[in-house]
Amino acid sequence: MSAKPVAPEPLWLVAANIVRWRRYGDGGQELRPGTRTYRGGAKVYVVDTYPGMAHEQVTTIGRARTGRWITVDTGSRHLHTFRAKSVFAPAVLRRAEALGVRPRSREEAEEMAGLLERLAAGYRETHHGAPHPAGCLCHTCLVSPA
Repeated sequence: MSAKPVAPEPLWLVAANIVRWRRYGDGGQELRPGTRTYRGGAKVYVVDTYPGMAHEQVTTIGRARTGRWITVDTGSRHLHTFRAKSVFAPAVLRRAEALGVRPRSREEAEEMAGLLERLAAGYRETHHGAPHPAGCLCHTCLVSPA
């Protein structure tokens, strides 16, 4: 009889969702759903950040538009609703282990989630300096009071 493979230990990671609509093009006057690799609203796990770049880019693990699990760097401005999450999904844990992700405590993950939420909101505001188009559906316009 062969032994069952041992499941990796759960990790505390920062989870986030991809914005449903993002501004695109000259002055951000166009809207595009999600990002090139992720559908709008998809849940992703942030496994690494680039502090030297003020966390503008983060490394994420999530399901691509094709349904396959991928690991890709994405702009933090395209993410929202950052939160600490205990992850049990074997596909995510295997990819995190391959990247050498160090285990975090829940408190560390919550602290990083709070920091990324604040920074991402600022990056969404300042990325396109032009006024938003009338009837804009980007994340910032949908969540801000009119």
